[in-house]
Amino acid sequence: MLQGKVAVVTGGSRGLGRADALALARAGADVVITDILLESDGTAAVTAEKYGALNQYLQSSGAVYAEQTAREIRELGRRSVALKLDVTDRAEVRRVMGQIREEFGSLDILINNAATLDHVVQLENQQDELWERDLRVNLTGTYNCCKAVWPYMKERGWGRVINMASVAGTLGGFGQASYATTKAGVLGLTRSLALEGARHNITVNAIVPGIINTEAFRMGNAKMNERMINRTAFRRPGEPEDIANAIVFLVSDNASYITGVSLNVSGGIELFTF
Repeated sequence: MLQGKVAVVTGGSRGLGRADALALARAGADVVITDILLESDGTAAVTAEKYGALNQYLQSSGAVYAEQTAREIRELGRRSVALKLDVTDRAEVRRVMGQIREEFGSLDILINNAATLDHVVQLENQQDELWERDLRVNLTGTYNCCKAVWPYMKERGWGRVINMASVAGTLGGFGQASYATTKAGVLGLTRSLALEGARHNITVNAIVPGIINTEAFRMGNAKMNERMINRTAFRRPGEPEDIANAIVFLVSDNASYITGVSLNVSGGIELFTF
């Protein structure tokens, strides 16, 4: 469905981003993986420390697969490369997106997946510096990437942007003031850009994941995970491929008249479950 399209996935080294990238490639797209962590980067430990405990754990445990994912995509017969990208660095975002446009010939699909989600404490214990970090990465990082690719999509008269939100942004999250706030902001950004993009044949939609079985989820407290799973209608977590399949649909021409939506892929966690 996506033959001839070039997709960029931020935060693509693992979890949802990795699944999204592989699904887009199977659907025919060339895919660029971007992340702050790359396997071959000698400064990865320093970068991980800068962005918090979750990144430190994943980097130290070897759960970084950006370059591996690019190799797997090339084995499918698609073009792919892994590039280091900090979505909070506007100059770097502009440079990397321009590089992709130059080397791949177009930039048609943007999946804003990069995010932080390890700041989980009640309000009186929220760390101001982590509040600011979450705003920079989750909300402003999404804005930075959208702004950088927008001219290329307008020039081509075709574009697809998917922003990753969360049920924390629609329902709130106990102990997740910073994360929930940024994800609610992503929904507002999505709707605003959908209005602006429509006149240029650019659709902008948001995916609202629930409990998904990623590396980060498996790191969580087992009792808390069980409580969250029991809130879903299905009584089980979703898989990364559930998110990826929804994304492939929304960026295809089958969804050309859908824009500004917030699509729950959440197992019914937002329903009144008892």
